[in-house]
Amino acid sequence: MRVAAATILLALGGPGLAQEGDALAQGRAAIESVILDQLGDFNRRDVPGAWEHASPLIQRLFGTPDRFGAMVEEGYPMVWTNGDAQFLELRLQDGSPWQKVLIRDAEGRPWVLDYEMVVVGEDWRIDGVIVLPAPEVTS
Repeated sequence: MRVAAATILLALGGPGLAQEGDALAQGRAAIESVILDQLGDFNRRDVPGAWEHASPLIQRLFGTPDRFGAMVEEGYPMVWTNGDAQFLELRLQDGSPWQKVLIRDAEGRPWVLDYEMVVVGEDWRIDGVIVLPAPEVTS
């Protein structure tokens, strides 16, 4: 995780740091893929598939895919039935990569979710999701 996070930090740039390059592009692509896969799993009600994208910490907290799925259905209905994912800012916060995603719920309302990501072995996993204030939408 430290290596992946350091690679992203270097790729994000800053005083004396490397410009965004292949490492960040690959990190972005992998992070986006994991999030899209989990969103798709929830739309298909493939809770065991969605569970596989959760970090070991999340899996320990909920214990079973069924308990995890029930939490998402109840607490994150915009994730349980979602559409139109658009990836926004990828950043490091307190040493962890966070990916903002704009999605739409079943009624088409926009939501911004902030995904904390973690590397497990060689794979990215979702370590938490925060719902951010909804963006202003004009007709």
